[in-house]
Amino acid sequence: MQQSDYAPRATMRAMGITAFGGPEVLQPVTVARPAPLPGDVLVRVHAVGLNPVDWKTRAGAPTPAAAALSRPPHILGWDVSGVVEEVGPGVHLHQPGDEVFGLLWFPRPAGAYAEYVAAPARQFAPKPRSLDHIHAAAMPLAGLTALHALTDATDIRRGDRVLVHAAGGGVGHLAVQIAKHLGAHVIGTARAHRHDQLRRLGADELIDYTTERFEDVAKDIDVVVDLVGGDAGQTSIRSLDVLRPGGTFLQVAPGVPPELRELAAQRQIQVTPAILVDPDGPGLRRLAALADNGELSVIIEKVFALEQAADAHRLAEQNHLTGKLVLQVH
Repeated sequence: MQQSDYAPRATMRAMGITAFGGPEVLQPVTVARPAPLPGDVLVRVHAVGLNPVDWKTRAGAPTPAAAALSRPPHILGWDVSGVVEEVGPGVHLHQPGDEVFGLLWFPRPAGAYAEYVAAPARQFAPKPRSLDHIHAAAMPLAGLTALHALTDATDIRRGDRVLVHAAGGGVGHLAVQIAKHLGAHVIGTARAHRHDQLRRLGADELIDYTTERFEDVAKDIDVVVDLVGGDAGQTSIRSLDVLRPGGTFLQVAPGVPPELRELAAQRQIQVTPAILVDPDGPGLRRLAALADNGELSVIIEKVFALEQAADAHRLAEQNHLTGKLVLQVH
């Protein structure tokens, strides 16, 4: 079918919340299947990638997504990979049967924990040929966050020394690879058991932050990618000690101390505004090209069925994941 006829839709399975709270608030629901509006595509979802914003929003934390949501009920999720089922009027980028992946509507509601999603065609891109739906679904939000940070918020040049905090996490392991693709000398902080894997992904140096202070090891850094934020060990403030004058502190994680900007200015260090990822079809195509060229891979920690979303959230909240969690839908 090439165009939506706006007829009443069939129902579909989804995982919804009726109140903010613990993982147990995620419950199976049956809802109407969405219809593509002009410029939209309807996608049959094969897999959904999970991100920290999912469980933080579910818990009622003040995330960017929470600010865009009204009170529950809601269907969470923004990262998807699947197959185009139907296209709305005016769509020429995709056709029924195309395999696509995307970051949808973020930070507005997208309803990705479901069998089908509808969103503007330009929020999707062709799925990387080298990745299955599980791995493709894990890439959009984390990959675009890393890409936007390293190519929009700053200008990484060949030979730059880049320090990635939380290099083993969902965004971190992709940032390591993208920085390496851009020609940087990449240093990462991560627990020791992740070091071999990160070396295979291209990290040049690794620091076990549980046994040594990174500022005692890393020197003359051009760019710090802060994926920790908050007050955890004062990582943000301590990062100023490793940056050279004229270097850049990339504020990716929330909760950077307010005094950091004043201290950075005193040391002639640039601090970027907080980075908020948004849907980016061309960016997705760039990530797909890197994946198909063998320069970008995504690590999957565990795959859950859609109905096991609560279990996935419980595991995610332990906060020591390597790579990503994914819900398999079809």
